[in-house]
Amino acid sequence: MSAGTPAPATGRIAQMRQAFRITKNSDPNIGLILLLWFLLVGGVFAVAMLLLFDRGVLGIILAVVFGILTGVLAALIVFGRRAERAAYAQVEGQAGAAASALQMLRRGWIVKPVVAFTKNQDIVHRVVGKPGVILVGEGNPNRVKSLIASEKRKHARIVGESVPIVEVIVGREEGQVPLPKLNRHIQKMKKAVKPAEQTAIVNKLKALDAMRPAAPMPRGPVPTSMKSARKMMRG
Repeated sequence: MSAGTPAPATGRIAQMRQAFRITKNSDPNIGLILLLWFLLVGGVFAVAMLLLFDRGVLGIILAVVFGILTGVLAALIVFGRRAERAAYAQVEGQAGAAASALQMLRRGWIVKPVVAFTKNQDIVHRVVGKPGVILVGEGNPNRVKSLIASEKRKHARIVGESVPIVEVIVGREEGQVPLPKLNRHIQKMKKAVKPAEQTAIVNKLKALDAMRPAAPMPRGPVPTSMKSARKMMRG
């Protein structure tokens, strides 16, 4: 085994520590909450194991082990959700936050950050998936609307009228989608194109992207925090 083998585990532990620190800033009682979930869920499953199976020494050992495992799993799921919520809260409103959130979408979604931008940090990102082409804007609502409208016309000329182009603006005002709900909002959209069509759409859009100048992508603390939170949510 090479000397560098433990690095991935060390990296995950560091991510969890960072996520815990971020979460504790907005949720000071996180430690107590996780302990209560561990004891509650672990205790319930341990007692259930004792009631359903042998209550001898082996049964007690199995119940304790199973209780610990289920308690840890419950605590990790709760921690993941709260860590993700804290990560969103920390960066909501910052330029590039929507792109970082979109990149947490699972397989089946093709994300292209910053397909259009202004000097005032109004940004449009693009997602291609089963609903079609989704243009996600963040920044000043009035300026973003104009920017998205312009991008919609450009995209429509490339992909054709048969492909739906959906507009989403990230924010807390009426008609907008809050950052923490962005991915869920997109995933719930009605399916309109097949996987093979998605590939064709992406290939067509590459020509449009090739004509654009390279866009600077704002970077922040979201990716590391959200990735660690998502991993914990999956147990």
